[in-house]
Amino acid sequence: MLDDARIARLRRTFEARPAAAARRTPDQREAAVALLVRPRQSLEVLLIRRAELHGDPWSGHVALPGGRRSRADADLFATACRETLEEVGVNAKVAGMFIGALDEVAPSSPLLPPVLIAPFVLAVPPDTTATPDPRKVQAAFWVPIEALRDRKAASEILVVGDGGPLRFPSLTYEDYVIWGLTYGILQQFLDTVDPA
Repeated sequence: MLDDARIARLRRTFEARPAAAARRTPDQREAAVALLVRPRQSLEVLLIRRAELHGDPWSGHVALPGGRRSRADADLFATACRETLEEVGVNAKVAGMFIGALDEVAPSSPLLPPVLIAPFVLAVPPDTTATPDPRKVQAAFWVPIEALRDRKAASEILVVGDGGPLRFPSLTYEDYVIWGLTYGILQQFLDTVDPA
């Protein structure tokens, strides 16, 4: 199914690098995201723009498919697969090939909910398409890894909060701005697959 040499290299890289678990606190909820890699002319990753929802601190942000763990989920990998199916119609558990996990992350801002996020990397077939559920996702789009590595994509975003304006590193792809936790997860992925 996925005999692409680039995917094989990714698997070897992740086999040699175990993911670090974050320290958990009693008030923290768990969540998981799927970083789907599609081998075409270049390797591509799937990103989404979240739907605009009242009360959602990540409303309208660019993100990876994923969400909070349900009591029915056997583990966080099951969460990532379930949420990916619900949000973009990709059955990663069936169609995907597990590549590895990235280090768990959590928001550093006290203004965000206390949540711990486990990112999982999966390869999917080249013909995989994403169909967003409009209740959860405004758009789904594939981004070539080279576009994320391009120095021209690096930028900053200015966020104005109660304490004044803050600058955060970001990546720009077409009309999309990637920052925050998604930026951190993608940077971790890029650093893992290409440390140089």
